[in-house]
Amino acid sequence: MARILLATFGSYGDLHPYLAVGIELRRRGHQVAVATSPIYAAKVRSEDLAFVPVRPDITLDDGEALSYVMDARHGPERIVRFVAEQIRESYEDTLPAVRNADLVVTHPLTFGAVLSAQRLGVPWISTVLAPFSLLSAHDPPVQAAAPWMSQLRAFGPGPLRWLMSLAKRHTLSWIRPLLDLRRELALPTEGHPLFEGQHAPRRVLALFSKCLAQPQPDWPPQTVVTGFPFYDRHHEHPGLSPELERFLESGSAPIVFSLGSSAVGAAGDFYTLSLAAARRLGRRALFLTGRHPQGLSSDGVPADVLEVAYAAHSELFPRAAVTVHHGGIGTTSQAMLSGRPMLVVPFAHDQFDNGARVRRLGIAEVLPRKRYTVRRAEQWLRRLLEESHYAERSAVIAAEVRAEKGAQTAADEAEAAL
Repeated sequence: MARILLATFGSYGDLHPYLAVGIELRRRGHQVAVATSPIYAAKVRSEDLAFVPVRPDITLDDGEALSYVMDARHGPERIVRFVAEQIRESYEDTLPAVRNADLVVTHPLTFGAVLSAQRLGVPWISTVLAPFSLLSAHDPPVQAAAPWMSQLRAFGPGPLRWLMSLAKRHTLSWIRPLLDLRRELALPTEGHPLFEGQHAPRRVLALFSKCLAQPQPDWPPQTVVTGFPFYDRHHEHPGLSPELERFLESGSAPIVFSLGSSAVGAAGDFYTLSLAAARRLGRRALFLTGRHPQGLSSDGVPADVLEVAYAAHSELFPRAAVTVHHGGIGTTSQAMLSGRPMLVVPFAHDQFDNGARVRRLGIAEVLPRKRYTVRRAEQWLRRLLEESHYAERSAVIAAEVRAEKGAQTAADEAEAAL
């Protein structure tokens, strides 16, 4: 039996994979603790996992804050600066838990956990949740602020390596407090913390499907692609509600619209545009709108449309005709598992790259948020609904994703790292 600390930060898409791995490790007899923001205390403890509160604290109820970090151009900088500015608090909160651990597993933004493991000499392994975080010049990601960069693959990896070196220099100012604390702790420089420095020398777990990305020559050689670790239970809302079950059973499969737990705060007119597109198609529609005021209630909801705050994607998506979502890696993974076609409407961050990858698989189309109109949404949804190759290919990919068993593979690798 080992004491294993899983450190993560962010939205549900950043928490759920670690809960899946933690549950599997606990099942094998290990003592597992999850170190993350205090808002997740009840959710973590509901799975009989120990909880370690770590600053910065966040909330998923602040629409203004979510809109601020969901900016396609400046979102990544805003998040990284926010986390880096509180690195001392994160380090202080995490250090005692790391001291009590036999192994630490880190998320790309848990800088405090990395510093603690290095300072104390505790073994650690790092993770990435999406191919975007591996930043390969051979398989360039689609950047939200500069989608044209991925087209440079036609010229080989050279130009992309040059652009990545520029990005490393440019982003040093984002993490200045982190670099200052590293020097105070007399820790050796081990690469840029947002690039090669985020990766543990012992093992890097890519917690996504090989369908999304295959290992590249410039990935860390210690990388293992595990498959998606799936989890989407809600400790306050187990199962589908009776109202939702009645709706699903009362007619044809609906189009399901979801913006996850982060982009939902920056929805704007997404839901009203989506409703208009569904009406033009003559299709039933289901909207997952969270607790934010940008849903449909104020406009009235027709009888063949339902709006709910939350539903487990693993139970809902397989019963959809098409899913429409923002392209967050958690929602994308569940959409891939469902075997249903999808329309990805990326807002920021890795969402553009995730959308491009599922489009290349033949299971999705992509319509960026700034170009999302009733006419365009109707056009792409009609294709996804009427052209059978999307559904056929989605079923094939779902079978491949299901066979990967990501949580078990990640747990195997954690045990091997011990």
